[in-house]
Amino acid sequence: MTTAASVPSPTPAEPASAALHPPASTGAADWLLVLLPVIIWGASFLFIAEGLRAVGPAGVTLVRILVGFVTLSLVPSARRPVAASDRWWVALLGVLWMAFPLSMFPFAEQRVSSAITGMLNAAVPLFAAIVAAVLARRLPSRGVAVGLAVGLTGAALMAWPTMHEGRSSVDGVLLILAALVSYGFAINLARPLQQRNGALPVIWRAQAAALVLTAPLGFHDLARAHWATGPVLALLALGVLGTGVAFVLITIAAGRVGSTRASATAFLIPPVALVLGVAVRGEHVAALSVLGAAVCVAGAWLMNRKRAP
Repeated sequence: MTTAASVPSPTPAEPASAALHPPASTGAADWLLVLLPVIIWGASFLFIAEGLRAVGPAGVTLVRILVGFVTLSLVPSARRPVAASDRWWVALLGVLWMAFPLSMFPFAEQRVSSAITGMLNAAVPLFAAIVAAVLARRLPSRGVAVGLAVGLTGAALMAWPTMHEGRSSVDGVLLILAALVSYGFAINLARPLQQRNGALPVIWRAQAAALVLTAPLGFHDLARAHWATGPVLALLALGVLGTGVAFVLITIAAGRVGSTRASATAFLIPPVALVLGVAVRGEHVAALSVLGAAVCVAGAWLMNRKRAP
């Protein structure tokens, strides 16, 4: 949600190939499978900030995608073929879900805190719903519209304090919003692709496309990097966990507890990012932004409840 990723995130998209309805009983191990990706994706914004201490933003993006791609390559199910007719759509997904938004977050975190970046990711479901309504040329239901209104109000409250911190902070928020819009399109594109081909084969190939696209600028930043142990470990964690293992875990979890429950836990990503940003990096977050994050999550939850089967 990434990114994490994403939903993202980081931002995670719902593994649409998983069953929509959970089994009759859900054990502690099942919920652990759901919560671990949430913690990983919430920590991804901290890992980005730490990685920026050693390498430029394009280098951060390249390393996370490269390491994530290599990690998923070790999972046999990720290497299953996809339909030939879907390959170009998967490549487009590599732009919308991986290359573009994962490039925006490091640039944004040069201007705003990791906590704010993570909290604003609470708006991913809102943008996904808006894009879905536009593509369908159909207004959302009254309940979903209420959730959207509440959620967007929360997003505005989160961003408002940064508007008074100078042009650089405003630019950072705009970069995050651009990434969230991209995620909105990506989630709507990913669902049918994953239904036809499975979640991991689509994600793995999207990462391959993103790897090609981010390599030129990424290698330029890597050549100018000043490596240290902390940033290296953060980048490895960002790639192995946030862009690799978390996707595997959430896919397994969706099959065990249902994709609706699994994706709903993405609402926990903003508080994880907030706590880590404040506790580990000592970041200052305005009380209004924290309130806005809670309002945004509430709106996304209301909307998800109205849309759930």
